[in-house]
Amino acid sequence: MKMKLAIAVLLLSTMATIASASRTITVTVSNPTNNERNDVPVVISLKAYGEVRSALVSCNGKEIPCQLDDLDKDDIFDELCFLADIYGKQKKEYSVTLYEEGEPRPYTARVYAEMVLGNSKDKKLKKNQQNNYIEALTARGDAAYTYNIQHHHGVDFESELNGIRIYFDARQTLDLYGKFKKQLELKETQFYTDDDQKARGYGDDVLWVGQTFGLGAFRGWDGNKPTLVEPVKTRTQRIISYGPLRTIVEVIDKGWKADAQKEPIDMTLRYIQYAGHRDTDVEVMFNKDVSNYRFSTGIINVKNSEEFSDKKGLRACWGTDYPSTDTVKWKRETVGLAILIPQKNIVSEESANKDNYAYVVKVNGKQMSYKVTYTSTNETFGYHSASEWFYYLKEWRKEMDKPVTIEVR
Repeated sequence: MKMKLAIAVLLLSTMATIASASRTITVTVSNPTNNERNDVPVVISLKAYGEVRSALVSCNGKEIPCQLDDLDKDDIFDELCFLADIYGKQKKEYSVTLYEEGEPRPYTARVYAEMVLGNSKDKKLKKNQQNNYIEALTARGDAAYTYNIQHHHGVDFESELNGIRIYFDARQTLDLYGKFKKQLELKETQFYTDDDQKARGYGDDVLWVGQTFGLGAFRGWDGNKPTLVEPVKTRTQRIISYGPLRTIVEVIDKGWKADAQKEPIDMTLRYIQYAGHRDTDVEVMFNKDVSNYRFSTGIINVKNSEEFSDKKGLRACWGTDYPSTDTVKWKRETVGLAILIPQKNIVSEESANKDNYAYVVKVNGKQMSYKVTYTSTNETFGYHSASEWFYYLKEWRKEMDKPVTIEVR
């Protein structure tokens, strides 16, 4: 009897050890510059570590919030992300324990994303109480008017510093929300701030985009001008990750006839928004080599705006315009916009016209990436003149050119 009991205890102990199987790795983050950096994204691929169900990140014995992301939606986490605060020239070590069981640890959300079907006909709901939340939506290419399917016309997302929505139509324009305070607001305002929320210091829409690029929309190029993302077989928006440290959303265009003389292509635009950041990462991915295609992107030429370009892929403007055709309710808004494109992807920097500051770009193979960022003079924490904005961008570019180095062992 004692032998059986001992075997049972040993078996249970072995099972518990297997169930709690884990692996610990060390991640070293090094800052090559003299400047302190905060909320620096550290992203670790999990391909080499088997199936990971939960994780714990710590530094000097202190737990650091982290996030696990399933990028291809196959119920297996592909990446781990955490944010590093690091002094100039500092080298910092993080301990990362990966577990084969459990659930991702809960942390306070610092980003937000949502897709909402419009249900404004329900008279019981106030303007900013649309609650038909969805995670993905696909429309056929011949759908009549996809712009009005979603409550705020497309997926939206934010960090504490910014708020962006992407129109669910052939424009796929990034439209902007300006904040007064560093906080998450879109769950409450849903991009349409009411009078009570305005009185409490909430932000609102600060840009009129029309048919322009807005903030860095990615489009075709016909040899003379940008073209919209049409015709397509299907158009999809979906949320890949809700946070708490980064939100990831995708826009997928299947069967896009980007060039009438070439085969249709499938394009995925992935937008990544990190907490603590006003800049947004844009990843452009295709199902085939598109090196012989030409595309376009850029920023809107805000009315009477002042332009800045370093002629190396950083282009910006500062201007003032009405954010809406409803000029009775909405005041004129002053914004600073910017886009940063790798030089290897630039075919030409086009002269400004009444709509855009445009680039013609190429994709070397199947993918490219770039960054967009903006400010609004509503911000109590931001920039309030063209000179301040352009100076910030020059410093921002220096950081982008000298990223932190990440070593995993």
